[in-house]
Amino acid sequence: MSETKSTASGTIVSADQAEQERRGLMLVLSSPSGAGKSTLARMLLEREDNLELSISATTRARRSTEVDGVHYHFVDNERFSEMAESGDLLEWATVHGNSYGTPRGPVEATIESGRDILFDIDIQGTFQLYEKMRDDVVSIFILPPSISEMKSRLRGRAEDTEEVILKRLKTAVGEMRHWSRYDYVVVNEDLERAYENVRAILKAERLKQKRSGAVGKLMDGMVDDLQDELK
Repeated sequence: MSETKSTASGTIVSADQAEQERRGLMLVLSSPSGAGKSTLARMLLEREDNLELSISATTRARRSTEVDGVHYHFVDNERFSEMAESGDLLEWATVHGNSYGTPRGPVEATIESGRDILFDIDIQGTFQLYEKMRDDVVSIFILPPSISEMKSRLRGRAEDTEEVILKRLKTAVGEMRHWSRYDYVVVNEDLERAYENVRAILKAERLKQKRSGAVGKLMDGMVDDLQDELK
């Protein structure tokens, strides 16, 4: 690894440091039911070293198999309301009488440390993140290859009744109308290929200039070196 050095313009970083010393990003995956979003999220977490899952706060009662701070941050209704009103939640919603939301503090600490954080959330949550931290968000909408394949996958789970499946399909209509508001769209026809496409997006976004303040120092150093050569 090359070392840092000092010049008249300040401390210059190495190429390795310029790549490593960056602000993390918020990777959002959304999709209609049956598109394979959760499977892709799990693959990313298993295979990507510098990526962790966002842990939501919820008012739902903790199950016996769940660990506070690992599966969710379990809070009561009063505490959740305080967090929402004070702006301590980046996004939140109430579903079937229970509230769920993303605490701001852990997310900001993670990306400021240079680590990336993964969100497996719906379109409403995504748009709330846009309002709060748009520059840090990279959003990907996952689509099935066809509606018939989506219905086949939902039925193949053998988890839901036909009534529930129909409800999920109706919900998908509203969700899919908003695909153009996402930064990227990935069609999940082949799982490994879809994963590689998502991974390619993540790798490219990590290299964006706006996420590395150290790139400027690297460029300054290269310009100084070139000027010295030309003297």
